[in-house]
Amino acid sequence: MKNIIVSSLEKSKSYPDYRTFVSEALQNNPQKLEIEDTMLPYATLNETRLKRLDKTTQIGEQSALKIQELKKSYIWLVITESWCGDAAQCLPILNKLAELSDLIDMRLVFRDQNLELMDLFLTNGGRAIPKLLVLDPETKEVLNHWGPRPAGAVAYVENYKATHGALDEAGKEGLFKWYNENKGEQIEEEVVAMMLDLDK
Repeated sequence: MKNIIVSSLEKSKSYPDYRTFVSEALQNNPQKLEIEDTMLPYATLNETRLKRLDKTTQIGEQSALKIQELKKSYIWLVITESWCGDAAQCLPILNKLAELSDLIDMRLVFRDQNLELMDLFLTNGGRAIPKLLVLDPETKEVLNHWGPRPAGAVAYVENYKATHGALDEAGKEGLFKWYNENKGEQIEEEVVAMMLDLDK
């Protein structure tokens, strides 16, 4: 596992570099994203979401104080893709949290270019993203992981599938309504709680 982690880190990008890469690729050369043409409309929609959330996302005062109290250093390695709607909702919050502490180095990798890594962290047998891996900077050991959705979003999807059989377009609209109403609070709470537990 360590070799896969190290290899993935070598290909990783910082959040600003990731955002610039995706934005420029969508504008000038979508093939650089290495995604199916059918996924491009989702990537374009997510670009709009990310621009908005990067500007408007604010971390709560209590969460900010807790993150700033971390004593150990960590790498956050996030598995993501430009077309993933859940990632577009989660990444700005993860980035804002990471920015609050000099002890967190957040890096991002594309799922489909790192399937060996992704397949170590499946959710119910699926390659669900985003996936946040918390690493020890020295050993590259995975200390814990989070994702692909906060608990409330997981419950929404499970309930919708139980009623409708699958998460169709109407279901996805309802999911993003949940994200918009929650304003990232549950992501923030879950990730902060995980980090405090690790930092003990």
